[in-house]
Amino acid sequence: MSDLTTLQNLAEKRRSIYALSDQLPVSKDEIVKLVEHAILHTPSAFNSQSARIVVLFDEDHKKLWDITEETLKVIVGDDEKFQGTKDKIAGFKAGAGTILFFEDKGVVRSMQEAAPLYADKFPIWAHQTSAMHQYVIWTALASIDVGANLQHYNPVIDQQVADTWNIADDWELNAQMVFGAIEQPAGDKEFKPVEERMKVFGK
Repeated sequence: MSDLTTLQNLAEKRRSIYALSDQLPVSKDEIVKLVEHAILHTPSAFNSQSARIVVLFDEDHKKLWDITEETLKVIVGDDEKFQGTKDKIAGFKAGAGTILFFEDKGVVRSMQEAAPLYADKFPIWAHQTSAMHQYVIWTALASIDVGANLQHYNPVIDQQVADTWNIADDWELNAQMVFGAIEQPAGDKEFKPVEERMKVFGK
């Protein structure tokens, strides 16, 4: 099997998996090494290396989703309206861990100062850098049969996350990736026609 076929197969295997448990098919060390590899080898604009990542397991993972639930409960208020959100968060908490994706705003500022011509673009490129790290890690998790889904409860949980895990002030939270053992696979995926999403010239 060619490297291209392997890569494409993994791209197809990477799905949003919501039915997760904490019984990982691999060790925690393997998850950590997978994330470390992504940090070292995922590209960034101007080689800024602005991505910052925190991996939470076990009680720290559950604490994150307790914080999220408590924060959202205050915002929503009504118990009946909140039940759906509570159930969703319980599903996240059932997983084995969460990967928090940050971008270092201090690095972004230094890049803006070093290349003022592109200053307005560096915050955009930082988000693209974060997205690439998310995709690489998500696909790598799929390669070892660990399910994951990506959430965005920032900015409402940002300050409590920073306080709880002593996160640097310049680290801006972008996303939360829940991972765990796959208890139920993703359903069928619908695709919009490629012809509506791609143009080719000069072929």
